[in-house]
Order: sequence, then structure tokens, then C-alpha cells
Amino acid sequence: MVNKGFPTFGTTQDGAHVSTLRNYNIPEFILKRVATECNSDLLEKGRMDDRLQSMNEDALKMLYSIFVDCEDDKDGLFSHYRFFAYVSSAFHKCEILMDDSVPGESGKNHVFPVAVKNRGVYVAVAQNKASGNPVSKKDVSRFFEMVEDIKRGEHGTMMSEAIYGSSVGVKADAAKELGALSGKRPKDEENRIDFRVVNFDNNIYVQIPI
Repeated sequence: MVNKGFPTFGTTQDGAHVSTLRNYNIPEFILKRVATECNSDLLEKGRMDDRLQSMNEDALKMLYSIFVDCEDDKDGLFSHYRFFAYVSSAFHKCEILMDDSVPGESGKNHVFPVAVKNRGVYVAVAQNKASGNPVSKKDVSRFFEMVEDIKRGEHGTMMSEAIYGSSVGVKADAAKELGALSGKRPKDEENRIDFRVVNFDNNIYVQIPI
């Protein structure tokens, strides 16, 4: 997975919010979501400068808080938006979905903060822990079971990546547990899944060895 175009969260520059935010690769979905939340206008197309300038002050302040100051809100939405941007930058030619429900072989629908489709087919899913205790063995085991259920179902035939992100840290035994679980899976091209764990630390996502 290559994180081309992923914004270096925390970068600061002099000038107005627009001057700073235009340097960030903010996904279309986030721009629209924030515009809606802040009752703001948003140009449908055009340069990033022009689109940002079409937004109201509340929307620009929220985007600045999310991507520049890397603040967190009580609902964990800001963390999810940053994680969405991280995944989006890794799959920039794919369709990125937020809070998507993916059916598994068991018939159960699994909801992921981020899911990735390529030509209408799922190729990756991603979980994010925005608050609470650091990611535990229980958290990653549940994540692994969800991914396995999807992979065995008709919607998971092309899925090859699964990412667990955290803004609250990851316990060492949790990373090892996911590594042990994924190590038992088939390694052939048709069945393999690359599991990754990333932690948001010092305003950037860092991959943790599993």
C-alpha cells in the first residue's frame, strides 16, 4: 500500500485557513460532509482554492481543526475523517465509502468506518478506533473474524487488504495477535489478505509491525 498524496497532518503555514487547507489532499466526500454539517455552500467543481473559498467560516474552521490542528471531537468524527483521508490517499483511484455495511458469508452485515471498491467490487475494508482504551487483542480478533466472514462470502472474493487504525494506541500483544491470526491464512493470490495496523501518533499515521 503506497500513501501517495496523503497530507502531512500538523503542517502549519501563515495566512488564512484557505491558504493552508489548499495544500491538503482533502477527499471530496469530506468536503461535502463538512459543508452539509456547517450549512455551507460548496462549489461542485473547480480548483481547491475556489472550492474552499466558497465555503463558510464554520466549515473552514472545522476542516482546519480536523486536518491542521488535528483536534478530536466528543463523537470521534474528526478522527474518522482523518482516517478516511488516509485510506483514500492509499486507494486514490477507487471508490471510498464511509460507514458502509458489507455482508459476509454468515449473512450478517458488518459495518466498517471505511470500505474501498474498485469497479464496484470490494477490495479493502478499514476499521478505526477513535476513543477509549488502546486497541486490544479482543478488538483485533473481532476485526479479523469480520474480515474473514466477508472474504468467504460473495462480496469478498476480490478483497485483499484490511486496515485497523487507531487514535488511542495499540497494545503490543494486540498487534502480535493479529499477526498470528493472519499468518494462519492462505498465502495464495486468490485468498490472501494483507492485514495492517496503523496508529495516529504525532499527527501522522504510523504502521505498526504485526
